[in-house]
Amino acid sequence: MITKLTIYFLFISLLFTQLSTAEDKFLSLKKSTVNVRYGPSFDSKIKYIYNKINLPIKQIDKKENFRRIVDLKNNSGWIHLSQLKKSNSIIILENKILFKKPSNLSRPIARLEMGRLLIVKRCEGMWCNVSTGDYFGWIKAENIWGSIK
Repeated sequence: MITKLTIYFLFISLLFTQLSTAEDKFLSLKKSTVNVRYGPSFDSKIKYIYNKINLPIKQIDKKENFRRIVDLKNNSGWIHLSQLKKSNSIIILENKILFKKPSNLSRPIARLEMGRLLIVKRCEGMWCNVSTGDYFGWIKAENIWGSIK
């Protein structure tokens, strides 16, 4: 009896954990100008406007065609699904070196400042091939905001 109760409790706990984290995922802004609203409706007032295409944001909730998001600075609001796309970008949270190949021994190309937006092309292990401005290369995918999956 105790074994069945323990298994039941573990199953319910696991199910609840899966449901509570299922909503959290990273997305990117599809357009260069995106309205963030107070509520999940076009009737809701605009809270603020993003002016940065490919900005990574985290989805924390959804209601019909709207997604509740939070950004790196912990600003939150609702964005229509048509303004979002699968995440393809990250923001670095510390200064990093951009390398020619995925190795610390490779030739350095550029020094990237904290807060820089990078477009992720592909990843191999803990290294990601990225582009930013006129630069292309590899960085270690540590201390980043966004998803590399």
